[in-house]
Amino acid sequence: MFGASVFFLILAVLAKTVAYFTFDVTLTNAVQSFKPAWFNALMVALTWMGFGPQAYIITLLILLFLFASGLKWEMVTALFSVIGSSLLGLGIKVLIDRPRPSADVVVVLNQLSDFSFPSGHVLFFTVFFGFMVFLAFTLLKRSWWRTILLVALIGMVSLIGVSRVYVGQHWASDVMAAYLLGSLWLTLTVLAYRWGKTRFFVHQPVAKETPAG
Repeated sequence: MFGASVFFLILAVLAKTVAYFTFDVTLTNAVQSFKPAWFNALMVALTWMGFGPQAYIITLLILLFLFASGLKWEMVTALFSVIGSSLLGLGIKVLIDRPRPSADVVVVLNQLSDFSFPSGHVLFFTVFFGFMVFLAFTLLKRSWWRTILLVALIGMVSLIGVSRVYVGQHWASDVMAAYLLGSLWLTLTVLAYRWGKTRFFVHQPVAKETPAG
């Protein structure tokens, strides 16, 4: 955690001083040069999932599923984690005040007007879907459908960063910073979840009645 924190702080300080790095443009050009139709559709779909209202609907449906499944502490932890990380990300965006990639430098699918550092999409996917990966791995029994679920969730978290660069709405350094920050927040989420689970949800053994006399 210490190394990730230091690396994030270095990126944040540098991002405050420059609009983008040379490697940002190089990586964006490399990603955008890969243009199969299926890849374009996948990248656009992943990016679409991270915008409202669909992101809020997806989150709400998953939280309701956890609640209906009796996983109330899991639902509470996921809810507060995603809200906290979103507020933290917004605060850092305002503090760093980094502009989005410009259409005169790279290809931009749709120009956004808010700040760029760190990527909110990547932060959301890393924290929320990353926690779903943790829950699926620890709570579900080994099965083919658990494997499919884990592969899908990990794939989403891994590829959301590529998609944000592909559509030209974030620099690679924005994505890297969001993965670092999201990993730190996810680690804290898991620690808080385990603390609360052992403190409030450990079933006490029921004392057996002894026969009279």
